Amino acid sequence: MTSVAVLGLSLAGLWISVYFTGVYYRWFSPDVFWVPQVCRLDEKSCLNVLQTPRAKLFGIPNSAFGIGIYSYLALSVFILPPWPGFALLGAALVRSAYLAHSLIFVTKIPCRLCFASHGINLILFLIYAGQVF
Repeated sequence: MTSVAVLGLSLAGLWISVYFTGVYYRWFSPDVFWVPQVCRLDEKSCLNVLQTPRAKLFGIPNSAFGIGIYSYLALSVFILPPWPGFALLGAALVRSAYLAHSLIFVTKIPCRLCFASHGINLILFLIYAGQVF
């Protein structure tokens, strides 16, 4: 059951990360058809969130790191060792806490997909923690 949860949450996180990375690099607009209306940000809000200094680490958008992390986690269900996933999720969870605080108190933009990815990181971390300990 946990493998199904890890795979499903990883794929959801990957989808969000691809969306944000694509919008960041302007591969597509924030209102791309494959994102449900309720999840979309208008162009101004989305770009405001993605252009803040906190939306990048070492000049790379956070979502690009998310693509790597969620891809690893999805593959760890099938072929990769799971233990590095716990370390990756620990780092992602610390970053998520910082970014959630920033969204609420600094940027003040209610980004549903941002909060969804932070929640996904927390749930995945708890799943992995349950397996490790």
